Amino acid sequence: MNWRGVAAIYKFEMHRFRRTLWTGLAVPVITTSLYFIVFGSAIGSRMTEIGGVPYGSFIVPGLMMLSLFTESIFNASFGIHMPRFTGTIYEILSAPLSALETVLAYVGAAATKSVIVALVILATANFFVDVTIAHPVLMLLFLLLVAATFCLFGFIVGIWAKGFEQLQVIPLLIVTPLTFLGGSFYSIEMLPEPWRTITLFNPIVYLINGFRWTFFGRADVPVLWSLLATLGFFFLCLAVVSWIFRTGYRLKS
Repeated sequence: MNWRGVAAIYKFEMHRFRRTLWTGLAVPVITTSLYFIVFGSAIGSRMTEIGGVPYGSFIVPGLMMLSLFTESIFNASFGIHMPRFTGTIYEILSAPLSALETVLAYVGAAATKSVIVALVILATANFFVDVTIAHPVLMLLFLLLVAATFCLFGFIVGIWAKGFEQLQVIPLLIVTPLTFLGGSFYSIEMLPEPWRTITLFNPIVYLINGFRWTFFGRADVPVLWSLLATLGFFFLCLAVVSWIFRTGYRLKS
């Protein structure tokens, strides 16, 4: 394993994050505050609890996942798309780095940035509501797993996209709507049939509920299903990335 090469790419990506550190951290703080002002005050005053959990606390895992999904995809896709856009991708491909080492560096840096933003949101939420975490270690492990999964997905998007416009297509038109419809701010048990059954076909439901279980010890779907769905998506993305490097899809053209 060429750890020096991995560290070089990782440090370069993190340096880009540090250049916009205050902006990158101020946005989630402001956004989280607005969510609590709007959802916590307007909706929370009418719906005080969900399953015995105060509504303000209930939406915290959903807020963290919403940000984690978008940040992971954006950071990973932008990180690999820039070398393709500038032409420096050929220097990376010709460097003494394997596909695993290259992916580990880019995905690791993107996941680090995404997890930092998610933890900033958690810290901000504590100023508005009391957030208790029933399984803190499992929460961190699940957070890292989801971050790595969506960073791999973002890596795929960054290679697939032909321009900066296409980088926004999947996060804005697919992932964000699925997240809002996946129980980020409500329990799917509140939905009438057939919408409750239809919602179960949304893969984001399992990720959000698995993460919510680590906070409150309860979820709308079994936590084992959530873990299997997350691992399934992770290995699917890993297989696609492996195929990309094996075939050179949009890397060498």
